[in-house]
Amino acid sequence: MGNSKFTVIGGDIRSIKLANLIAQDGYKVNIYGFNNASFDTGLPESPDMTTAMTGSDFVIGPLPCSNDNETINAPFHKGKIYINEVFQTIAKNQLFIAGRISGKVKHLAEIYNVQSTDILEREDMAILNAIPTAEGAIQIAMEELPITLHESNCVVLGFGRIGKTLAKMLQGLGANVFVEARKYSDLAWIKSYGFKPVLLSDLDSFIPQADVIFNTIPFVLLDETKLKLVDKECLIIDLASKPGGVDFEKAKAIGVKAIWALSLPGKVAPVTAAKFIKETVFNIIGELGV
Repeated sequence: MGNSKFTVIGGDIRSIKLANLIAQDGYKVNIYGFNNASFDTGLPESPDMTTAMTGSDFVIGPLPCSNDNETINAPFHKGKIYINEVFQTIAKNQLFIAGRISGKVKHLAEIYNVQSTDILEREDMAILNAIPTAEGAIQIAMEELPITLHESNCVVLGFGRIGKTLAKMLQGLGANVFVEARKYSDLAWIKSYGFKPVLLSDLDSFIPQADVIFNTIPFVLLDETKLKLVDKECLIIDLASKPGGVDFEKAKAIGVKAIWALSLPGKVAPVTAAKFIKETVFNIIGELGV
C-alpha cells in the first residue's frame, strides 16, 4: 500500500485527526467537508468533491456515515454532501470505508456498484472502541457521583466488549463490580476475572444495592419495574446504542437520574479514536492485499 492515496470526506474531529495521521505516515491525503471548521485542519481542503476523490484508492467517510440516510455526516461543512453524489463520483476501483453504514445506505452503494466496508462492524475496531467508551463512562460517573468509585457498588449490565473493558477498569479503581450476563460461560468468565457474577433472574436483588449502574445492552432492560428498585441516589449510565437499555421517561418520573451517553470515543478521546480508526483502516487494506 506504499503508493496508496486517501480521501477523507466529512466527519467530526476524529476524521480530521485521522487524515493527519495518515498523512504523517507519508501518504497522499485529500480532505473535503471541513470548510466551516473553527480550527486548523492541518491539511488544505480540496475545492470540490470530485477533485478530492479523483485518483484516490480509498474514500473514508465519517462515523456515523449519515444521520438521515441522505447526506454525509459533516458537522464542519457549510453545505450538504449528498450520499448519492458521493457514490456517483466514486470510481469502480475505489473502496468506501465509513462507520455505522445503514441498510439504506448499503442498498444505495449496491445500486451504484460501490464497494463499501463498515468499520464499526469489524471486531478489531469494536474492541478498541470499547476503551474510550469505558473511560468516558467512568469520567461521567466521577463527575456526577458524590462518592468515590472506590468501594462503591457498580453493576455492569452485559459482558460484551464494553462490559468486559469497563468491569476491568472499575475493578482497578477498587470498586465492587457486579456483572450481569445471560450465558453461563460468560458468568464463569466473570467469576474467573474476580467480578461478582449476576444471573438475569437474580438481578432484582442486586439493583437496590447499586451506587451506579452501567448498561451496555441495546434492549430496554431497565423498565419501570426494575427502575422502582433503584435507590434514588444511584446513577444510571446507558452506553447502549439505540434503542438504549433504559426507559428514560419512567426514570425521570420515578426520580432516578439516568444519562444516555452515546458516541463517547469521539467526545472524550478523538485523537485516540482516530488512531484506532487508522489502525483498522490499515488492517482492512492489509487484508485486501493492496
